[in-house]
Amino acid sequence: MSTIPLQDAAYTRLEFALDDGICRRAAIGLVVLATDHTIEHEWRRLLTQEGVAFYESRVLNSPDITPERLAEMDTRIAPAVALIRPAERIDVVAFGCTSASMVIGEEKVFSRIHEARPGVACTTPITAALAALRALGAKHSGLLTPYVRSINDFMRDYIEARGVGITRMASFEHANDNEVARIDADSLRAAVERLASNPDVDAVFVSCTSLRIAELIPELEATIGKPVISSNFAMAWHALRLAGVEDREPHLGRLFALA
Repeated sequence: MSTIPLQDAAYTRLEFALDDGICRRAAIGLVVLATDHTIEHEWRRLLTQEGVAFYESRVLNSPDITPERLAEMDTRIAPAVALIRPAERIDVVAFGCTSASMVIGEEKVFSRIHEARPGVACTTPITAALAALRALGAKHSGLLTPYVRSINDFMRDYIEARGVGITRMASFEHANDNEVARIDADSLRAAVERLASNPDVDAVFVSCTSLRIAELIPELEATIGKPVISSNFAMAWHALRLAGVEDREPHLGRLFALA
């Protein structure tokens, strides 16, 4: 089919103006595990502030949650970060794996991010969880995970070495990340309530970006009378604060009510 070209008089070249786009207040980069089902869903519900946007990239990983498989992500972080808005502004980069951030090491994760984005502010779920627990004044935390015992013990020691006591631990002890994302709400509620029932627990940290807990946090906090945070929940809060977004949003939970 042939096309008849428009005459010059029938074609208009329009003038336009540029604004700061959907990320005028904050542009946040998020590196998501290839196997993760949950973090983007939860962040879409948490990062709804006007002028805030996040942009994802995925990093190849194994669904088996073991130290050896987690360590394999080390050299894949920088290439994943490089895919997020090349040559455009990014204020914060968040690496979305709690256990890998500890196995690889937070500082090394930040170094890998800086290979692609020199000088950018960085966070990880464990970085954010520690910041959140300190901000909430929690000195003795309960820890809920889906991990196998060796990772749980490593995580407890890691957190305690950074000044927050872990007085109680509970785990689903399931090593398949794809199935961890399908642990249901009733199982999570029961586990958090069981941990929080101990008087030596000030707050509960639910570790793992795959667990679907963020939407339950306001309800759980009302039930147990103690703060609850999760990997995705804390990292969303921390990324916002690192980007200079200080909105108080108590409807999301106690953490988001803090300046």
